[in-house]
Amino acid sequence: MDKKLTIGISACVMGEKVRYDSGHKRSTFCTQELAEFANFKPFCPEVAIGLPIPRPTIRQIIKDNIITVSRPDGSGDVSDALTEYGKNIGSKLSQFSGFIFCAKSPSCGMERVKVHHHHGKGSDSNGVGFFAQQVMKANPLLPAEENGRLNDAVIRENFMTRVFTYQKWLDLQESGITKHKLIQFHSEQKYLVMSHHIESYRQLGKLLGSADLEIEALAQEYITGLMEALKNKASRKSHTNTLHHIQGYFKKQLDHAKRQELSDEIDAYRLGLTPLLVPLTLIKHYLLEFPNDYLKQQAYLNPHPKALRLRYGY
Repeated sequence: MDKKLTIGISACVMGEKVRYDSGHKRSTFCTQELAEFANFKPFCPEVAIGLPIPRPTIRQIIKDNIITVSRPDGSGDVSDALTEYGKNIGSKLSQFSGFIFCAKSPSCGMERVKVHHHHGKGSDSNGVGFFAQQVMKANPLLPAEENGRLNDAVIRENFMTRVFTYQKWLDLQESGITKHKLIQFHSEQKYLVMSHHIESYRQLGKLLGSADLEIEALAQEYITGLMEALKNKASRKSHTNTLHHIQGYFKKQLDHAKRQELSDEIDAYRLGLTPLLVPLTLIKHYLLEFPNDYLKQQAYLNPHPKALRLRYGY
């Protein structure tokens, strides 16, 4: 990497003691593993709007179909303050690669935040944190995830794939997008997209092949489609399909034994007997032995740094 990622993060997830009880929600993955590749910009909306540490708890409360954020008894409403702070920060994230929120927080939760009934009986887990909601609304393409969900290997790998891909897009924007650069960028992402969403793979190719749009509009439609495609989690089935497509590039170079070895490793992965890293390592070995410029540029082979060990577990 030429430079580190810039990632927004809930301050408590970075280990800052800003929670209502003076505690934190430090993420080992963020502070130890990802920190090598990212500069984190921490935000605590509750402290930012003037709430003390420690402080009384706040929660989302619904009354007459209107959700507010306040203390459990309804006093100390901070809904407008959190919303305005979210809008303010959301407008300043154009060069961020991603955002990691604190799960279940009435201010920072991305989803499944508890919304309590005003009479105090019962709750529904269908809310969105007021700060997170504004940040995501202002930056619909920005990869976002919650700290708790990052403990899942597939979700973590998906999020980091989106983050590093989006950073490449920001770098492309900074260099000045042309039709040629856009086509080259897509060429590098083809198999990555295929592994996530085959229909988007076809649609993005058609978009670039037949579009009469001006370059700014074309670029915006393309990156919107790309980031939506990558939100789909790659499966063993989709990875296997992608691996077989890549295997075809070695059809003439490999002898029967090597072709069979690669087929066997792909099939072992399909059956869940080995992680994705195994057939990928073999493909990379053959790529060194039989260089192919088109394959070498494919983001699918190296969507994120090896040191993050994101393809070891599935």
